Amino acid sequence: MENEVKLTKLAACAGCGAKVGAGVLAQLLEGLRVHSDPRLLVGFDRSDDASVYQISDELALVQTVDFFPPIADNPYLFGQIAACNALSDVYAMGGEPKLALNLLCIPKAMPEEAVHQLLRGGYDKVYEAGCLITGGHSIFDEEPKYGLAVTGFVHPDRVLTNSGARPGDVLLLTKPLGIGILTTAHKGEAASPEGMALAYELMTTLNKSARDVMVRFHVHACTDVTGFSLLGHLLEMAQGSGVQAVVHPEELDLIGEAVELAKLGILPEGMYRNRSFAAPFVDAGDTPLHIQDVLYDPQTAGGLLLAVDPAEAEELLAALSPCVPSAQRIGELRPWLEGPRILLR
Repeated sequence: MENEVKLTKLAACAGCGAKVGAGVLAQLLEGLRVHSDPRLLVGFDRSDDASVYQISDELALVQTVDFFPPIADNPYLFGQIAACNALSDVYAMGGEPKLALNLLCIPKAMPEEAVHQLLRGGYDKVYEAGCLITGGHSIFDEEPKYGLAVTGFVHPDRVLTNSGARPGDVLLLTKPLGIGILTTAHKGEAASPEGMALAYELMTTLNKSARDVMVRFHVHACTDVTGFSLLGHLLEMAQGSGVQAVVHPEELDLIGEAVELAKLGILPEGMYRNRSFAAPFVDAGDTPLHIQDVLYDPQTAGGLLLAVDPAEAEELLAALSPCVPSAQRIGELRPWLEGPRILLR
């Protein structure tokens, strides 16, 4: 099948690198009237991963939607990655995905078997999450696109947002960085087979295990690291929580091949959008430019970024280590008085 259709050749952008930049998105949403509802616990007026609506004292709905153009040539693999990425937003809120709807755009000339394999990839990953696909919507389009609208459940008192972080919290991350750079290099046939195998493995790893562990601890804030990059998503957490983040680049797990590609200037377009959005709020210190580039790299189906009570940070890190791709202690939070929201030190 991979020899019959090269999906990434049919799209101008790949995966979460196709996202509208955070700065542009804020401008597009500016001025839209936000209706109030006491049961709407999290809405689009906050830079969170999903909305949350309280149904009862014991139950709240988590709802999200995510889709994008191909990030892999193999249709089955693309379906898995897109589903994994969409499900992640529910995990980031502390929820459990329960129902999903397909969102599918396909060119008229796309082979029927390729479409079938794409959908099968999504179905398999959704079922791995313990979730059900119950329908969806499909249209013809010049570029293929796939994703899911996902509904999950969470207890109203256990909702995690990206605005609950506190001074003193420790920052943990659950996957390495550099996926966007690798997939960009792959489109130009500049990435190694080993590098792409790692990228695909990371992008098809659900954040379910990370979620299942973190809900046992005092995690104050959480977000998944996707198209806005580590620094973009961390900036939203710092601003929403009224704190300053200190990140230690040497503690980050950066994919080695991605670092070397960044040195060569092989970077996704989304990296520049992320830098434009976040850099005015970042003091990079003496961090080399190519390392900064990786920190602005848009991730697809990236890991969870957690702000956890310092008293439990080491225990949570130890619990995460055997069940996530890369458990990392990357920094800490402190009170913000003025100046940069993020320090690289």
